[in-house]
Amino acid sequence: MMRISSLALVGAPISAVMLLAACAPLSGQSPAQAQGKTYAQAGGSTTWTKPPKGYLTLAEPFDAPGVVGPPPAPDSPRGKADRAAYDDSRKLAGTPAWDKAIADADLSGANGFKSFSCAAKVTISPEKTPILANLLLRMTDDAGTIYRPAKQAFSRPRPPVGNSKPICVPREKWIETEGSYPSGHALIGWSWGLVLAELVPDRAAQLTARGREFGDSRVVCGVHFPSDLEAGRLLGGAMVSRLHADPAFAADLEKAKAEIAASRAGGPPAGCGA
Repeated sequence: MMRISSLALVGAPISAVMLLAACAPLSGQSPAQAQGKTYAQAGGSTTWTKPPKGYLTLAEPFDAPGVVGPPPAPDSPRGKADRAAYDDSRKLAGTPAWDKAIADADLSGANGFKSFSCAAKVTISPEKTPILANLLLRMTDDAGTIYRPAKQAFSRPRPPVGNSKPICVPREKWIETEGSYPSGHALIGWSWGLVLAELVPDRAAQLTARGREFGDSRVVCGVHFPSDLEAGRLLGGAMVSRLHADPAFAADLEKAKAEIAASRAGGPPAGCGA
């Protein structure tokens, strides 16, 4: 498998994106128009779904711009490396890594639950672990609360702006209007990996690796630069620390431990290969 900068790109293709049945779709909106909503690709278009409300009710806005600092200037060494990573990773179109990037674009839960289930060797789903599934989706909503101020402050153009090179999602309006820095997907993947590693400590290495790969897929997809991912993961760690001080999150985390134990007793998840 070829490497892109410091990114490790591993794994096999994941099945086509499916939305959670409980989510009502909202079509034709960009991330900027649908802030706080998650999305998945289906049939070559983007379907928007509203996640459950997050845990965080911050009295003051989280200073994400101050935490991550500005993105690298385009002509700086890091800025040039970011652009080189985008150009080089266009070679991955049509490969298994590309298929995985399409699946990892899904924030509705379906593909994410499957891939993290395989990493945990525990079935994570609304049916088997309803409290945990809801907790993870609430974290997705919280992620928007955390990263949105930085996206708005820096308004970094995404890699495909100004060129027609292939990307793994449709070229919709949000590509032009939604800032690249930091990566919300990297924040979500990393925070999910950290929380699940706490719940399944014997699989912590595999779960945090899956959380990293979830963000790496955004470079493969062509919609983020590597430095966007670094900033997203930094915010993801901060978000998880803040969530642990929230009583509702702490209570759900305790309940999720029992769900994980019961799900694990039912055997490993299906469809994960060797």
